[in-house]
Amino acid sequence: MNEPQVNPQHAGPTEPDYRRRRFVGIAALGALASSARSPAGEANAAPPPGWPMTETWFPSRWGTGDQAGASNMMTPEKVLEAVRLIKSGKVYSLGRTYEARMPFFGTRGWNLKIPSAPFYGPAGRNKLIANEEYLCAEIGQVGTQFDGLSHIGVETKGPHDSSGKLYYNGFNGTEVHGPFGMKKLGIEHVKPFVTRGLIFDVKGLRGRNLKRGEEITAQDLEHALERQQMSEADLREGDVALVRCGWGDQWMVVDNEKYYDGEPGVGLDACKWLVERGVCLVGADNWGVEVIPNPDKELNFPCHHLLLTMHGVYMFENLNLEGPVKDGIWAGAFFFSPVPIKGATGSPGNPILIA
Repeated sequence: MNEPQVNPQHAGPTEPDYRRRRFVGIAALGALASSARSPAGEANAAPPPGWPMTETWFPSRWGTGDQAGASNMMTPEKVLEAVRLIKSGKVYSLGRTYEARMPFFGTRGWNLKIPSAPFYGPAGRNKLIANEEYLCAEIGQVGTQFDGLSHIGVETKGPHDSSGKLYYNGFNGTEVHGPFGMKKLGIEHVKPFVTRGLIFDVKGLRGRNLKRGEEITAQDLEHALERQQMSEADLREGDVALVRCGWGDQWMVVDNEKYYDGEPGVGLDACKWLVERGVCLVGADNWGVEVIPNPDKELNFPCHHLLLTMHGVYMFENLNLEGPVKDGIWAGAFFFSPVPIKGATGSPGNPILIA
C-alpha cells in the first residue's frame, strides 16, 4: 500500500488518480500493523481502537525521508496560478495581533518585555537611541498559529516506547524528539506558500455563527461554494482551504476559558474531502480548525491526525477572514512563509490574501 514516490519538485504523483484515492476501511488497520515499518525498519504495533488512520500512510507520496509535506506542492506553476487571481491588488491580512490579552490554550502564554527604554544610546554625534524586546512564549502555538508536522503524532506502543510514537512519513519519536528543538520535521523544512486560497464561508451559508460542537461536513463545503457561485472545480491541487465558521467573532470578546471551551469546525468527512482534492493547507477562524468536541467522544483532534500526520497537510488556526468576506472575495493569491526556527513545531505569522 505504499504511495507512489515522486520528485519533490513536482506538484503531484505519478499516479493520475492519487487525489481521488479512496480511504480504505477499518480492515486495513491489520495491514498497517503487519506490513508498515518505521524508518528504522521495526514493525509497528497494532493501532489502538478508534485510531482514525485507516490506511497505510507512509512512506509519504513525496518519498521516504521527506520532511516538507504538502508544501512540496509549491511549484512555479502554482505561483503563476495564484498571481492570475490578483485583479484589484487589494491586500487582506488574515492574522491576529499578538498580545498578552489574546486567548491561550491551556497554560500557553505570551510574555513580551522591553528591557529598558531606550535600550541603546545615545550614541554618536547624532545621539541615536534604539529599543528592542525580549519575548518568552510558545511562539509557534499561540495566537494565529501555523501547525508544523512535528506538532502532532500518534502513540502506538505505549507511553514509554518512543519508537512507537509516529509522526508524518513514519518518523518516530527517537528520530524526532529533542529537548532543544525537534531533530526531524522542524518548521525550517516547510517551503514558503505562494498559491491559490479559497474561502468556504459556512457562516454565510448558515446565516449565523456556528455553535460549539457544530460539525462542518463535506456537503457544507460544497454548498458554501455553490452559494459563492463557485464549484468543486474551483478547488485545485495545491490550493489552501480557508473555512469561516464565525468562532473568530469571540476573539478577545469573551474570556479565554469560554473561547477554548470547544468550537465549531470541520469534521473528518470534510477533511477527507479536502485531502482527496489535494489541498496543501486547511485554515479556519477558530482555535483548532476542527470541531471540538468531536461527534465521536472517544476521538481527540482526529483531523489533526488525518491532515498533519497522515498526509502532511498543514493547518492554520485563529485566522481573521472577515476582510475578504466583507468585500465578497472568495479567492485570491495566498502568501505565507513560516518563520524558519530550527526544530520548532509551528510558526507565528501574518498570512495575506491578495485579490
